[in-house]
Amino acid sequence: MSGPAVPKAVVLLSGGMDSSTTAAIAGRQGFEVHALSFRYGQRHAVELEAARRVAAALGVAQHVVLDIDLRAFGGSALTGDLVVPKDTPVERIGAEIPVTYVPARNTIFLSFALAWAEVLGARDIFIGANALDYSGYPDCRPEFIAAFERMANLGTRAGVEGAGVRVHTPLIALSKREIVLKGTELGVDFALTSTCYDPAPDGAACGRCEACSLRLRGFREAGVEDPANYRTR
Repeated sequence: MSGPAVPKAVVLLSGGMDSSTTAAIAGRQGFEVHALSFRYGQRHAVELEAARRVAAALGVAQHVVLDIDLRAFGGSALTGDLVVPKDTPVERIGAEIPVTYVPARNTIFLSFALAWAEVLGARDIFIGANALDYSGYPDCRPEFIAAFERMANLGTRAGVEGAGVRVHTPLIALSKREIVLKGTELGVDFALTSTCYDPAPDGAACGRCEACSLRLRGFREAGVEDPANYRTR
């Protein structure tokens, strides 16, 4: 006699330290992980190779990479020709919304995750949003996540039939230090991940953008050596 079905979850997986830790958390919680990544015209597309490495290492049930070209809109240093800010004092990061903000990115990504979840019969979506050590993106805040979840359960057949989704944000209130420690506890191989917004063609991190600065501080405060390859620190 077979046991109860394993619940499915869609996990947004960018290949960075936050999303990789989130995927590991979903797996630890007993979900069958279906990872979703996006090739959206980002300058740091090397993160997709990291996402593939992480998905393989975690043994996810399925990993889908979708193509959506947000360079057609631009409006961000990640999808246009604006310069990625470097050497921002770490205490200033998050004080204002930087040019690396991609308009409505998490709304777009979560909408695709919602569509896939409905097809899979999954009632859980995981996203590695963080509102503590972050660059001030408005679509990483708890208020946004709660609003999206309400919208999702109003606008889907599953939702109106009583099988709505829950959007999980297990890292939302954690510092980067705490994320490093949680990922280490779960066995995440951070050497597989890619965080940098302006990496070299070979994938080496710049060590100077806001994403690198926050990552480096997190590892330093956790007392853990960052295994990423940096051009400079």
